[in-house]
Amino acid sequence: MNQKTKNAGFSLIEIMVVLVIMGLLVGIVAPNVLKNVDDANIQRAYADFRSIETSLKSYRLDNFVYPSTEQGLGALVEKTSLEPVPRKFPQSGYLNEVPQDPWQRDYVYISPGESHDYDIISYGADGVPGGEGQNADLNIWDKPE
Repeated sequence: MNQKTKNAGFSLIEIMVVLVIMGLLVGIVAPNVLKNVDDANIQRAYADFRSIETSLKSYRLDNFVYPSTEQGLGALVEKTSLEPVPRKFPQSGYLNEVPQDPWQRDYVYISPGESHDYDIISYGADGVPGGEGQNADLNIWDKPE
């Protein structure tokens, strides 16, 4: 008996059709996913702001002042020897560690701030002042969108 066996596998045309379909899907889905990542980064920064703000308020209740710009946010983790030296400092500190912004940079802490007792700022994805979209500066006093 001479039977022809059918080749198991895909033809080049079938593979190309699948690749085109996958390319179209990536083109449609990727921008939505990237926008969600940007939104999540912004939301994380504002969550960090709230956590730091709570710690700053506790520090002020114990010591009657906020840490200075020179002391920085590190003064919430370890007792500083810079003036004004805190009178009370819990053994575990006010924060376990100083968080970094979602783009892995340090938050900018200024005390006294421009119009408040302090400012906490992230310079966004590009890490420089100014910008729009994901590069926009985030400030603790701005309302999240």
